[in-house]
This record gives sequence, structure tokens and C-alpha cells, in this order.
Amino acid sequence: MNNSLPQVHEQYEALPYPPREPAEERQRLVTTWLDSLAMINHYCFAGEQDFKDRFRVLVAGGGTGDTTIYLAEQLRGTNARIVHLDLSEASIAIARRRAEIRGLDNIQWVQESLLDLPQLDLGQFDYINCSGVLHHLQDPDAGLRSLKQVLAVDGAIGMMVYATYGRTGVYQMQELLRQINADTESMAGRLENAHQLLATLPPTNWFARGEQLFFDHRHGDAGIYDLLLHAQDRSYTVEQLYAWLHDQHGFHIQFSDVGRGRSPYLPQLILAPRQPPFLAKVRQMPLRRQQAIAELIGGTLVMHAFFLTRGSRVAPYGDPACIPFFCHEPITGPELSAIIHRNTATPFIMQHSHTGITVPVDTGRFGKFILKYIDGRRSFEEVFSLVRAEEKFRRSPPNNDTLFGDFAALYEFLNAIERMLLTRRRA
Repeated sequence: MNNSLPQVHEQYEALPYPPREPAEERQRLVTTWLDSLAMINHYCFAGEQDFKDRFRVLVAGGGTGDTTIYLAEQLRGTNARIVHLDLSEASIAIARRRAEIRGLDNIQWVQESLLDLPQLDLGQFDYINCSGVLHHLQDPDAGLRSLKQVLAVDGAIGMMVYATYGRTGVYQMQELLRQINADTESMAGRLENAHQLLATLPPTNWFARGEQLFFDHRHGDAGIYDLLLHAQDRSYTVEQLYAWLHDQHGFHIQFSDVGRGRSPYLPQLILAPRQPPFLAKVRQMPLRRQQAIAELIGGTLVMHAFFLTRGSRVAPYGDPACIPFFCHEPITGPELSAIIHRNTATPFIMQHSHTGITVPVDTGRFGKFILKYIDGRRSFEEVFSLVRAEEKFRRSPPNNDTLFGDFAALYEFLNAIERMLLTRRRA
């Protein structure tokens, strides 16, 4: 069973994607955003997963191995197992060599279509990564149904599909190259025409106008072909994803854009520091509509990356047993506390260079004291106890509800950009 065009299979055998040199495994580890165990735990397992007790992972459409290698490294030394599944023999060969160089022995290699998963007798999986795959199928829903059949009841899927509005220029270029290559039969000939076009493209072209949003075509023929010459490529808007994944299949969707988290899906962060009057009305709308509006306002989403779970499984803010910790950022709680202590402005202006966000944040009365004790090991209960022991609060110590309420705005911002997550203590 296969609903992939022959040209798609041919492309990935001739030009494995993403292009990787196995020898580079000796110098660096390529990380994949959705597959950080810290994020998977926070958004998919309520902070309760230890990833050790027979945890099973499927990388469906693993390509040359970025996700597989990253997960295998994080799960090294546990009894967790990973299945790397892909149609391309050439891609699997590269991924296997990367694993061999790293000495990873927790991976099973399967050369099959994800559409055949229910017949492969691979068992059920706690986490499935399917990144950049379904949008290349003739029937993406058939691919999703196949994944659902091997997903454990309380399991999760990390998925990436293309985003419509941010790829406007890409689809203009794809159509342009289809017309230019109408009589060009070879992959080499189509690539040559693409190279010529990229070298002479006028600045008025929509792809040229938005070229800073894309990087694939800067990394060789495999990237150019995948971005601009792919035989089968579709995209989605936020509302289309909700209609498909939530309304039709019952999944809870948790967006997390690479490097930016939920921030591109939140109008108040995209429009910050300006807060136009209409924003108050927008923020009263259902979340899916706010996210759809944010996608249209920002225009920078070229892909949608998200977690899918059967019902919300996000670690709950407001639970004293949860342990807050910093993620994806070389900063500590005491360091951020000191910055807020030195700045007396109200509200405090948070500037984050990677996301490009400058936003006023209410740090509350206790925020800088709470941050001082966040070290990735203490629970909120333990942090709050230390805050109450501060000399200035001993006479009238705040209770947990007061402290959670006071810290909420600061936590919401740090969590929205994926810099603060929650976990739980395990025996």
C-alpha cells in the first residue's frame, strides 16, 4: 500500500533529505525542536514521564535520521526503544551510519511505508514523530489514520506540516518551475533550471521578498528540490488543522514553533509592545480563532509544528508538586531574578532576542523572589516555602494561591516562548 507518487520516492533515493554527512556526528549533535524529552514530558505526559520503563518511540518518515539520532541519544542508557521507519533505502543508510558512529544500539530500522504500519506488527508506541511527511502524501488523512492505529491510548504524536501563508512565495516558485520544466524529464535538468532561476530572480518576486523565511535552498540540491521542485506538497492553515485533527480525529493540538514556542500563535505577543484596542476583543475569542488570527497577522509561519494528544496532557500550572525549570535558554532563576531586582520599571519590559519579542510583563510583588529559588530541582511548594521564609514576608506570609496568581503573568510569558516548563519528581 503506497499513496506516494513514484517521483517522490525517486527524489529521496537520489537526494536524501535533509542532506547529512555521517562523519559530522563526531563534532555535533543535531537537535530537533519537538523531540526534546523535556518538552514531550511537559506537553504530552503532564510532566510525569520518566522515559525509562519500556518507552517506545516511532519515527515515521525518519529520513536521514535527525530526529532518530537525537531521541536515541537522549534515551541512551534506558530500556526505551526507537523504530526508524522510512521508504528510502538511501536515507536509512545515512541514518544507520550516523547511529553507528555514535554507538547507538537502541534503534530498529524498517524500510516500509507508514501507510503499512498496521500490518507490520511493530506494536504500540508511546511517542510518534511524523515530521514533514503527511503533507507529501496523496491522502494525508490515510497517513494519520495509520499512525493512530499504532499510537498507545495515552501516547502522543509530534508532527510538522507546512503552513500556507508563510509559504506563499514557495508556492509561486513551485508553479513557476512547473511551467518552466513542463518538458524537462530529468531531475538534473529540473535542478539546473531552478539554479538558473534563483540566480536571476527579480527582487519583486514573492519568494525573493520573503526569502529570509527559508533556508533549504541554501544547502545544496537536496534542499532546492525539496523546497521548490517537490512533486507532491500541500499546506495547512491553523483553522484547517483544527478542522482535520481536532474536529475530525479528536486530538488536542499544542503548537510550538521551532525556537519560538507558542508566541507566533498569540496575537498579544505578535503585536507587542503595541496593544491596539481591538486586541481586547480578540483575546476573548476561542483559542483556535486567536491562533488563526495570529497566523494571519504575523505571516512568518512557514510550518506548523505541534503535539497531538487524546485530550490535554499539559503539565498543569498551579500544582504545587510541579517542578519549574528553564529550557532552551542559558539563564538561571537567580540570574533573571537579579535582572528584575535591578530594574524598577513597572511593568517590566521583557526583551527576547531569538523570538524578537519585546513585551511588558507584570512581574508581580513576588516574581523576583520566586525566580530566585527556581533551580530545576525544587517544586513550587518548596520554592514558595523559601519565599515565605524571606524576612520581609514572614509577618504576613502569602499562601500558594496568592503566589501562583502573582507569578502567573511571568510564567505565561516564559512558557509561551518555551523557556520555562514543568516536570514532576520521580522515585
